[in-house]
Amino acid sequence: MFEKILAVLATFTIGVISSGGYVGIALLMAIESACIPLPSEIIMPFAGYLVSTGRFDLYLAATAGAIGCNLGSIVAYEIGKRGGRPMAERWGRYLLIGPGELDAADRFFARWGSMAVLIGRLLPVIRSFIAFPAGVARMKLVPFHVYTFIGSWPWCFGLAWVGMKLGDKWDSDPRVKAAFHSADLLIGVVLIALVGFYIWHRVRGLKRHP
Repeated sequence: MFEKILAVLATFTIGVISSGGYVGIALLMAIESACIPLPSEIIMPFAGYLVSTGRFDLYLAATAGAIGCNLGSIVAYEIGKRGGRPMAERWGRYLLIGPGELDAADRFFARWGSMAVLIGRLLPVIRSFIAFPAGVARMKLVPFHVYTFIGSWPWCFGLAWVGMKLGDKWDSDPRVKAAFHSADLLIGVVLIALVGFYIWHRVRGLKRHP
């Protein structure tokens, strides 16, 4: 089951980026930033791989990803602004977002204030939910979008850079290709285990907070 989920995600990501170009990158990162489970760790490295083939420019790919983060964050921001915590909890359950994730984002925002949007965008997990408390606090839109973009750009750039470097080595260094082929099964098992743990952890958290 999890193998099929990963295959579908990868196929969907590759198809959208291949056909949509920079717009496709922005669209996928918007989906991720709207708290829909589509990991940026899949999206941006593949965009980076296409940088290595000459299809994309690294800086433009990172910029497209950051713009997508801004667009997707509007959804989470508006939910927080219009409905507050109750609305975020109500609709977040359908995306396996429980009170635990919202609590972490709330604490982070309470500690750092508006700068939490910038800092949080550089951190795994927190980056996906930080727009909720910003909306609840009715943070001004201009600084919200400025901080979101500035915080998202290095994240997108870093992941794309990794994908680009792996793409460069894929054909030029046979040891990289051999290592990936020899580790195919192990990588698959680890990915399936991580996805399974992620879903189990989220579902358990939701059951604790009915």
